[in-house]
Amino acid sequence: MKIVVLAGGISTEREVSIVSGTGVCKALRQKGHRAILVDVFCGDEKARLADEDVAFPEEYDVEQAAGKIRSMNDRIEEIKASGRSFFGPKVLELCRMADVVFLALHGADGEGGTVQAVLELMRIPYTGAGHLGSALAMDKGLSREIFREYGVPMAEGMTLKRQDEKKRADENGIGLPCIVKPCCGGSSVGVTIARTESEYEEALETAFSYEEEVIVEQYIEGREFSAGVIDGKPYPVIEIAPVEGFYDYKNKYTAGAAVETCPAHISPEKTEEMQRYALLAYEALRLDGYARMDFMMDAQENLYCLEANTLPGMTPTSLLPQEAAAVGIDYPSLCELLIEVSLRKARRQE
Repeated sequence: MKIVVLAGGISTEREVSIVSGTGVCKALRQKGHRAILVDVFCGDEKARLADEDVAFPEEYDVEQAAGKIRSMNDRIEEIKASGRSFFGPKVLELCRMADVVFLALHGADGEGGTVQAVLELMRIPYTGAGHLGSALAMDKGLSREIFREYGVPMAEGMTLKRQDEKKRADENGIGLPCIVKPCCGGSSVGVTIARTESEYEEALETAFSYEEEVIVEQYIEGREFSAGVIDGKPYPVIEIAPVEGFYDYKNKYTAGAAVETCPAHISPEKTEEMQRYALLAYEALRLDGYARMDFMMDAQENLYCLEANTLPGMTPTSLLPQEAAAVGIDYPSLCELLIEVSLRKARRQE
């Protein structure tokens, strides 16, 4: 198949997206597909569209393509200031030529439903959840409301807008310690654990530097887990145990900073319960294709769903690939499976 792997973009998770996209593109090439890596924002002005064999060549250097995308990192703000479209030169043309688009985007500007909506309007098949489910999952304030209605367990929390009155932590009903995070961020960017009043004020300032709306949640001390769902089927639960601190951006993407165990060492009953809640969250948010739900479990083994990730990390050592490996699906085969699931969905919608 001819496949465009869309990566990069303008979110705070641009670099993570490039890593995911590079891994996916290599894996699909290994499987014999003519996959190319494309920066959704910077595009490729030199792409030759007249000949499919040139646009999607048999021989292709993925690392060279990734290096070219990274070379644009320092120019992102400059290009944004120019007012140019989100889709870079020839990006949509290449997508139309492809059999499917593999979304290796992360963060609000690629995971939040807008890219998905454009591709849907252009009748271009793509991987991952649809535009509605993507938007609902990206907005943690909305997803909290939906989880509450569907009975998905969560920590106590609230949404704050920049203009709202900022009560002290000991007056806002959440108390200390608490978690403060941007409403629509990802990869734990801007997330802070506040244990004192001064840390709470600093945490709000940090979160509001990313977005106009933030989430304040009760801090749950315990063990952290993740459970993937692919095509409506729950996958093995994985436990994430940071060596130091919590599972923040640094611990997520630094080798050896966290110990990841899959399948997690928990009882079959607790595994089944977590998978059931993962599937309930998946269905409540109108997700399809695949997604990954994150959980905390306290000392009494109560579960709390943290969020849903509609385009989870796809580096070869990311959580979803590890869950797939636990049931005998290697990384290249997982990339193909996600495409097959998405193409079946596209055919149903025709």
